[in-house]
Amino acid sequence: MFVAIVEIVLKDEKKDDFKTWITESNKTLSKFEGFVSRRLLESQDGGNRIMVEFQNMESFQKMHSSPEHSKFADQLPEFMAQPPQRNSFQVVAK
Repeated sequence: MFVAIVEIVLKDEKKDDFKTWITESNKTLSKFEGFVSRRLLESQDGGNRIMVEFQNMESFQKMHSSPEHSKFADQLPEFMAQPPQRNSFQVVAK
């Protein structure tokens, strides 16, 4: 399994809109082969992360290079107080 975790800082006035945006964009991205899940996480201190799981890195990369993903990526600055910080991981044990 492949997991991408994106650290994000949202504009305060856009937090509720972003939650809606995540839910709506998931309807499109979940149709990609290999998609497992995409979730918005919030820590106790109010920090946010997006966690994306795909069956493998290749299927994630296909989605990530798609026109659909590009459209959504172009919308991110509307919600973000600073650029997202991306990290990716391979699940090595369960």
